[in-house]
Amino acid sequence: MTYLKSPQYKELIIGRDTLSPQDVFLAAKNNEIKIVMPPDVEEKVASSHALLQRFVDQKRVIYGVNTSMGGFVNWLIPPGNARELQDNLIAAVATNVGPHIDDHVVRAAMLSRINSLARGTSAISLKNLYKLIQMYNEGIIPCIPSKGSLGASGDLGPLACIALVATGKWKAKYNNKILDGETALKQAGIEPMILNFKEGLSLINGTSAMVGYACLLVEQAISLIKTYDLITCLTFEGLSVKMKPFNPIVHREKLHRGQLISTMNIWRLLEDSQMIVNEREIEKLLQSNMGTTPISTTNPIEDAYSIRCTPHILGPIRDNLLSIQSTITNELNSSSDNPLILPKSEDVFHNGHFHGQYISMSMDHLAISLTTLSNLSDRRIDRFMDKHNNNNLPAFLCAENPGLRLGLMGGQFMSTSITAENRSLCQPLSTQTLTSTGDFQDIVSLGFVAARRANEIFDNACYIISFELLCAAHAAEIRGIDKLSGATRLIFDLVRKEVPYLSKDEPLTDHIENISSLIKSGKLNSEVEANYGEIKI
Repeated sequence: MTYLKSPQYKELIIGRDTLSPQDVFLAAKNNEIKIVMPPDVEEKVASSHALLQRFVDQKRVIYGVNTSMGGFVNWLIPPGNARELQDNLIAAVATNVGPHIDDHVVRAAMLSRINSLARGTSAISLKNLYKLIQMYNEGIIPCIPSKGSLGASGDLGPLACIALVATGKWKAKYNNKILDGETALKQAGIEPMILNFKEGLSLINGTSAMVGYACLLVEQAISLIKTYDLITCLTFEGLSVKMKPFNPIVHREKLHRGQLISTMNIWRLLEDSQMIVNEREIEKLLQSNMGTTPISTTNPIEDAYSIRCTPHILGPIRDNLLSIQSTITNELNSSSDNPLILPKSEDVFHNGHFHGQYISMSMDHLAISLTTLSNLSDRRIDRFMDKHNNNNLPAFLCAENPGLRLGLMGGQFMSTSITAENRSLCQPLSTQTLTSTGDFQDIVSLGFVAARRANEIFDNACYIISFELLCAAHAAEIRGIDKLSGATRLIFDLVRKEVPYLSKDEPLTDHIENISSLIKSGKLNSEVEANYGEIKI
């Protein structure tokens, strides 16, 4: 963590290439965590700004400084029009539409942009960067419509909304009220920015909005996969599955880190369970039935793939999430601007660092991971519902008045529908480029769209998994909760605080919403880890 302790609040140091997605996740949701820019970072920022001024004095031709931008790149702009050019830029590109993105996503985007600018390669003035930091620290939340970013040249629309508020325009939330940008700044005691050479471009030309969104999503997904290990354990008990396939000994014969971690978590958390089946006992039973002619039995030696292949499905998701987290961390601590003004090279570099393909592909990979998780959970739910596949549980887990009652049947309608929806949403967005801007921005990433879509898939996956957890708790109670492992009994008790045993038919909507909130809170993980040790990722 890159925090310093302070008597008033925690402080988050920027500009040293050490920020993590978890830092962004925590800070975006906690207004008491303030941004601090140390003196060595101030020096880098000031040095880049001074170098740009030297280049202007030398009449160097620099994109966005004395040229226009985008489809007007071939236009040369006199130095006397610098402020007008930058003001026009942010006004023109702030054309997103749709519902506003959530406050914590805006804060994550602002923090990501501030950290990138603090690397001292974008030539923003120290004075204006401090105003952006003040906006963040004072809790000003620019209103950002959710739809319309191409993801190259970065997230122009979302970041322009932030820049507009910084210059006293547009609209923002402050103290839970929507105000015009000028009023919000005035109430917070902040003078509006006056933009000079390249500063409007520096504020908007980068991947920071999609990076902020991605930071939040990957941390939520990592928490979810750890929670799903816990749900898996309760599901295994509820379905009375065989434990031997999860012995880490056999998984060391396949050289995938995530697979081994998954099975080690499951093996450890179920070691004291009395509800899990001993495969050797099933083998003995089958041996006693063996004769001279083929015979069908009701106790197969192996469980279905949605059970037995769990480590082989969760393992790739685990490894994928760590890869995604690494990519996001790199982008978070990178300069994502064009052009870059590099004091260490004493030069200006026109480049494509604003392009969001890394984040767009990462968000597509996240969407695939979450949809895979949805598929697995959907198949397990079906096993709970089907009396032919649930090891002697009642059909649809309806132990009381079956037929007259429908049990948990309705929940499967919901979960199967949302699983299908996630599959339909899983079409890659990183390949959906369309040319724009007079064929100047001729290949774009759509990274912000990919992040927004991954967020929808995440929410859907939580609903599906919530219903699996509800089924697992219900099945465990039918079998007898005294046989649960210590860890799963803790999970069961937490679920029962939200949802009672359902002996009569009723709408499941509120129950599933409550369980979904419980899962997203991370409380299942924290409670089990406090008592039974770390759930490894």
